[in-house]
Amino acid sequence: MPRPREPSSIFSKRLKQARLDAGLSQKELGILAGLDPFVASTRINRYEQEVHTPDQATAKRLAKTLGVPLAYLYADSDRLARMIRAFSALDTTEQDRLLKTIERS
Repeated sequence: MPRPREPSSIFSKRLKQARLDAGLSQKELGILAGLDPFVASTRINRYEQEVHTPDQATAKRLAKTLGVPLAYLYADSDRLARMIRAFSALDTTEQDRLLKTIERS
């Protein structure tokens, strides 16, 4: 059975994937998320390399900048992460419809 990943490694993996999907460099992401331009690249690199973990306020800004829900960055399975991203891309009517279908199951 695979060993569960630590929360920091999950965050690191998802942050990097979302950044690459958005086509941003580490520096660009950091600056857009409000980090000091002189340390933006280093800070994002350290988050992605699991050297440091951002506080919740910074994680929220990163998620918002990347256009992903904060929950995506912490989802502990790839399937759940994909669901969170896909669900958040739907309009509220479609989200409600999907929720009703799932909840009936």
